[in-house]
Amino acid sequence: MRRLESYVAGCWHRPAANGRALLDAATGETVAELSPVAADPAAAVAHGRDVGGPALREMTFHQRAARLRDVAKMLLAEETKERLYDLSYCTGATRSDSWIDIDGGAGVLMSYAGRARRELPNSNVVVDGATEPLSRDDSFSAVHVLTSRAGVEVQINAFNFPVWGMLEKFAPAFLAGVPSIVKPAAETAYLAEAAVRLMIESELLPEGALQLVCASPAELSTLLDSLSGADSIAFTGSASVGAALRSHRAVAEAAVRLNVEADSLNAAVLAPDAGPDSAEFGVFVAETVREMTVKAGQKCTAIRRALVPRQHLDAAAQALVAALGDVAVGDPRDPDSDMGPLVSLAQRSEVQASVAALLQGAEPLFEGSVRSGDDGVGAFLAPTLLRATDPWAETVHTVEAFGPVATLVPYAGITEATELVAAGGGSLVASLYGADRDDMAALALGIASHHGRVLMADASAAAASTGHGSPLPMLVHGGPGRSGGGQEMGGMRGVFGHMQRSAVQGSPDMLTAVTGEHIAGSRANRHKGHPFKLTFDELEVGDSITTESRTVTKADIDAFAESTGDKFYAHTDEAAAARSPIFGGIVAHGYLVLSFAAGLFVWPDEGPVLANYGIDRLRFAKPTYPGDVIHVVLTCKRKTQLDGRGYGEVAWDTRVINQNGEVNAAYDVLTMVANTPGRNGAPT
Repeated sequence: MRRLESYVAGCWHRPAANGRALLDAATGETVAELSPVAADPAAAVAHGRDVGGPALREMTFHQRAARLRDVAKMLLAEETKERLYDLSYCTGATRSDSWIDIDGGAGVLMSYAGRARRELPNSNVVVDGATEPLSRDDSFSAVHVLTSRAGVEVQINAFNFPVWGMLEKFAPAFLAGVPSIVKPAAETAYLAEAAVRLMIESELLPEGALQLVCASPAELSTLLDSLSGADSIAFTGSASVGAALRSHRAVAEAAVRLNVEADSLNAAVLAPDAGPDSAEFGVFVAETVREMTVKAGQKCTAIRRALVPRQHLDAAAQALVAALGDVAVGDPRDPDSDMGPLVSLAQRSEVQASVAALLQGAEPLFEGSVRSGDDGVGAFLAPTLLRATDPWAETVHTVEAFGPVATLVPYAGITEATELVAAGGGSLVASLYGADRDDMAALALGIASHHGRVLMADASAAAASTGHGSPLPMLVHGGPGRSGGGQEMGGMRGVFGHMQRSAVQGSPDMLTAVTGEHIAGSRANRHKGHPFKLTFDELEVGDSITTESRTVTKADIDAFAESTGDKFYAHTDEAAAARSPIFGGIVAHGYLVLSFAAGLFVWPDEGPVLANYGIDRLRFAKPTYPGDVIHVVLTCKRKTQLDGRGYGEVAWDTRVINQNGEVNAAYDVLTMVANTPGRNGAPT
C-alpha cells in the first residue's frame, strides 16, 4: 500500500499520518491511502503565480503546443500507458473504459497541440477581431487583445475520468499560459497522482505549470481561500458542491472565475419516423445500451432518459432488454467483461438510493446480473432499465442515478418530446435518432437552448459518428441550467476562456507594437526594396511596397469573360449592367482585379517566397470600371514562424487602389516564406 503524495512548489510531499484507505472497486483490496496533505496548499498558489506563470508566459503558443504534443507522446508510449492501465482496473474500469480515459486524455493534448499550431500565432498575444478605427484619419484606433492572466487555475475533478478529466482542463489552460493546480477526487486519486508523476518526471513541463494537491474538503477550502481575481476554478462534480463553490468567499467576494460542470439528466430521443425496422432504431438501441454500460454508466454525458414515441414503446423496451441481457458484468481485468463495478461501495449505495427514488414514477423493466468476480466485496451493480409510468413524473426528470441506469419515457408528438427533454433542467448533451429531416430539425432547434451539445444521428452518419457520450476537444463541453452553466474545451474557445480580453487604444504605431501585427495607419518600411526578396528572418512587420499602375480596359474584361466562361451580365451586357442598382454599367470581374493585382506585386524570380496558399478577409469595396487605373499597396501584416520547418507564414495586407485613391479591394494574401539559410531548419 502506498500513501498518496502531493506535488507542491517543486517537490513531492509524503504525508506522515495515516488516512483513508482507497479500495479496489472489484476486489475490495486496499490500493492506496489518502492522508492529510503534507504541504501548505496555499504554497501551490504562490508557486504557480511566481514560478509557473512567468515561465509559461515567456513561451509562445507554438512552444506551449510543442510541449503538449511531447507530453501526449510520452503518455501514449506503450510501457507508460500500461502502468496507468494497471491502476485503472482498480477504479472498476475495463480496458475499453480505460482507453477513453487514458488514451482519450492524451488525445486531447495532441488535438490542442495541433490546433494551436494551426490557429494561433507564434507569439503570446492574440488579436481578437478587427481593428476599430476611432478617428477619420486612422491616427487613433483600438484593438481587442487576449493575454494570459497572471493567476492559476484550480481543478476540482470528478472520480470517473481521473486522467481525461484532468487533461481536458489542463490543455487549454496550459496553452493560455495559466498554471494548473489539480485536486483529484478521492476515490481515484491514485490514478491521477500516477499520471501527474509521469508528467513531472518527464521534465517536459516548465516548473510550476502543473501541481497536484491530494486534499480533503477542509484543505481544499484553504487552497481556495488563497485565490484572487486573477485566478480561476474549474469544477466537475455534483450540483450541490457546485452551488457551495458559488457561495465561497473566493468566488462571491474576490471575483475568482468559476466554471461548473455538474450532474446532467441527458436524453436520447427516438424520432417518430424511426420505427423498429429502421436503421436509426437500431442505432438508438445500441447507443443507449453503450451509454448505460461504458464506465458502468458513471459518465456525466451518459443517457439517463430514453424518449420514444408511444407507438414504438413496446418495441424499444423489448430491443433494449434483449441487448442489455448480452452485457457481461464482471471483474474489469477479465477480457470477457463488458462492464465492471462502480467506483466504490459508497457510490453503489448512492445509485441504489437514486433508483429507489426513480421508482416513485417508474417501474422496473430489466436488471442484469454479475457474471464473474463478485465475491461480495466488489461494488458491482448490473444494468438497470426502468420505464416511466407517468412521463411527467417529477423524479424521472430530477433524479440522476450516476450508474448503469436509464429510464424509458414515452412521448406523444415532437412538441411533447422537446418539453420532456427540457424538463431535465438543462443538460450536457442530447441525441436524436431519425431520418425525417423536418422532424429532426424541429427536435434539434427545440432542445438546443437547453443543451451544450446536440447529436443528430441518422443512418448516413452512423458509421462516422463519435457517439452520444464522447466529448471532443474541438467542441464545447458543458451545458446550461442543472448541468452547471459552464463550458470546457471547445477548441480555441477553451483557450481564450482562460485569457483576459482587453481593449487597447492608441495610435496605429503603438498598437502595432502591442499586437505584432501591422495596423492600418501605422508607419510602413519602404526602404528595403521589394519585400518578396527578403527572407522570413529579414522581413519585418510593416515592410511595404507600392506598385506601378495598370489600366483596366473593356478588352481585358471581355477576354477574361471569354477565357473563364464567367459571363455574368454585369461584365458582358451593357444594358443589363446599366440597370443594376449596384453597378450602373459594365464592371470588371472581381477575380480579374485580383489577378491584375497579383501581376503588379508578385516578384517573378525564384526567391524566399515559396508559395501562396490562400486569401483571407477578401472584400470588394468598390466596383472597378473600364478605364480605372489601379495600383497595389502590399504590406507585411503578420509573421508566424513555423518552428523547425525552414519557413514561416507571412500574411500581407493587400489593398487595390484606383486613380481616385479609393480602395477597390482589400484582403490578406497568405504566403510561405523561407528562413535565411541555416536558420530554423532552412537548408544552408
